[in-house]
Amino acid sequence: MRILAIDTSAGTQVALVVDGVVAARAGTPEGRGHAEHTTPFVHDVLAAGGLEPRDLDLVAVGTGPAPFTGLRVGLVSAQLLGRAAGVAVAGVPSLEAWAQGWFERCADGAAGPSAAGPGEVRVATDARRREVYTARYVAGEHGPVAVDGPRVVRPADLADEVTRERAAGIAVVGPGLYPDVLGDVADVPFDVAHLAAIAWLRTQAGEPVPVEPLYLRRPDVHGVLGDALAVGAPEAAR
Repeated sequence: MRILAIDTSAGTQVALVVDGVVAARAGTPEGRGHAEHTTPFVHDVLAAGGLEPRDLDLVAVGTGPAPFTGLRVGLVSAQLLGRAAGVAVAGVPSLEAWAQGWFERCADGAAGPSAAGPGEVRVATDARRREVYTARYVAGEHGPVAVDGPRVVRPADLADEVTRERAAGIAVVGPGLYPDVLGDVADVPFDVAHLAAIAWLRTQAGEPVPVEPLYLRRPDVHGVLGDALAVGAPEAAR
């Protein structure tokens, strides 16, 4: 299988995964310039793999949560590429890549003796405005399964949950934000290739893979337009 994975939930990452192995990748941690980076990264990754878009079996794209502007770039790019090449597009929540990275680390025994095992993990990533995107996942047959969230919260409002979960052996993974409130966060880097693996498992199993954005709160646009753009935001977050 040949999968192109795209994520613009924070920086911009693109990877080509062939038969479960990353054949090429490109990325930048910059939180701006998604539109300038995504298309060249896609071109470079496909060229490095010696493939044309029509050679792909699937395009996987991270659906957030993330701010409106950056996330939209990845989603639109994936959909346009899929449509032009006649290739299916599968959406996967971006936080699941962090969770999958932890589960794989546990399975390899690389998480250390303090890890409770691959069964459950909390992800906490930057949501700007001094808030975090967070979700708790259990390991599933076709990738991580959310048992809480995704949602956007202030770190202080998450602290008690994290304390209880850590006491139960549930690790927190992410970029290590707010250590004074959230404590030690496991250093598991985001890898867009995990989205490719999850998307493939779910499409092969016939599970839904909606390409719907998870914004979780209104974009920084006011009035009627802001209401119209708040797609994917649950009522509790509005």
